[in-house]
Amino acid sequence: VQLQASGGGLVQAGGSLRLSCAASGGTFSRYAMGWFRQAPGKEREFVAAVPWSGSYTYYADSVKGRFTISRDNAKNTVDLQMNSLKPEDTAVYYCAASLRAGLPFTSYQYDYWGQGTQVTVSS
Repeated sequence: VQLQASGGGLVQAGGSLRLSCAASGGTFSRYAMGWFRQAPGKEREFVAAVPWSGSYTYYADSVKGRFTISRDNAKNTVDLQMNSLKPEDTAVYYCAASLRAGLPFTSYQYDYWGQGTQVTVSS
């Protein structure tokens, strides 16, 4: 499956952005989907995940209550709504797809990755 992330940009602290990830070339509804991010000089970290059913979600503590992940299996998309953004949210954001059961939240559990989209939050 191929993943294409979009929606990044520059925003002031307290603002919002919505990232979108479009999937093609596979059966989207088979995959759990996740968002990760990587800031300069840091390791890639988990942000949020949603299983194939979309019936529940899981978030990193650092974004809980501010970010919302959602998926549309009819459109083959997964979105990340980011509110109350902070400068420490600045990173390249990646969407990823996993064939593993449950709700994977480590990068090695994901099989396919998008190219990343830059999010910059100014103070």
